[in-house]
Amino acid sequence: MIIVIIAGGSGTRLWPLSTPDYPKHLLKLNGDDLTLLQHTYERAKLLTDKIYVVSESSHIEHVKEQLPELNKDSFICEPARRGTANCIIAALQYISTKHDNDESIASIHADHYIRDTAGFVYSFKTAQDTSIKTKRLVLVGVEPDNPSTAFGYIEKGNQIEAENFIFDVKSFKEKPDFDTAKSYLRSGNYLWNCGYFVASVNTFKEKMKTYAPELLDSLNKLDSANASDYNDVYLDFENIAIEYALIEKVPDLIVVPATFDWMDLGSFSDLALAIGGDKDGNSVTGNVEIEEVENSLIQNFDKKPLAVIGLDNIVVINSPNGILIARKDVSQKVGEVSKRINNK
Repeated sequence: MIIVIIAGGSGTRLWPLSTPDYPKHLLKLNGDDLTLLQHTYERAKLLTDKIYVVSESSHIEHVKEQLPELNKDSFICEPARRGTANCIIAALQYISTKHDNDESIASIHADHYIRDTAGFVYSFKTAQDTSIKTKRLVLVGVEPDNPSTAFGYIEKGNQIEAENFIFDVKSFKEKPDFDTAKSYLRSGNYLWNCGYFVASVNTFKEKMKTYAPELLDSLNKLDSANASDYNDVYLDFENIAIEYALIEKVPDLIVVPATFDWMDLGSFSDLALAIGGDKDGNSVTGNVEIEEVENSLIQNFDKKPLAVIGLDNIVVINSPNGILIARKDVSQKVGEVSKRINNK
């Protein structure tokens, strides 16, 4: 198996910890000594030693610094972000010149929080075996544990393998409203779409030829580009996600339900859950004093003391990049606010 780690991101949803120049996968967020990227790399090593990392030019040096074990040929640099479709295209083109084009490639994300590494390995080995056997694109979807409106959903179709609970993909659903998400959760027929998929270069090319010829054309353009015009060729591509450009157009997809825990860390509410709290539900970092505070995430990265008194369900982040004060249950709105700050 070959692993491609997608290490991109705009760094907006966990501002001011994360920034466009230093997004969340480069940060130590869950209270230990490794960044999210480094954790992802450690998981990938349990599956293979053939690991590639795709990142864009503004982050690539940080990514290399955090993964000193990898040689320089393991890094694929986008001149600028052009969506996950072209990120995958760049990886496929690069890998096709170095490996057997029938070998399975698993695409994973650098900024996901997963604790159950054994379950992760089992799920992706199952997806690999299924992709090789069927020569089809295989997704890994996560069993939802709450009616989230933040993710797209995969509807399971017919079960095609009883032992590993492997299913045809019946349909994709956009991010739903809350009542619809509750109905998905109750039914047991839906999985969160986390952007995990497994297939060989040849399988990707076959599917693109039929369902996304423009992506195959882009891959061929990169294949024939020389070093001097590669960046210009890439920058001319449309910015689009792989789900819209290809995955959701393919009618014979397979999905493997994940056997591991998963969190996107897409908000400070998620981060608080990942870190955990004390008996009052508080997680406190740095020079902080609290009094009559409950269910809150408070982090101070300044030498000046920070005091919080008589509040519940809040996030307070004091960092060199800025100060955030928010109700924890609406912390998903941080992304839009940080974009406005960055545009000033």
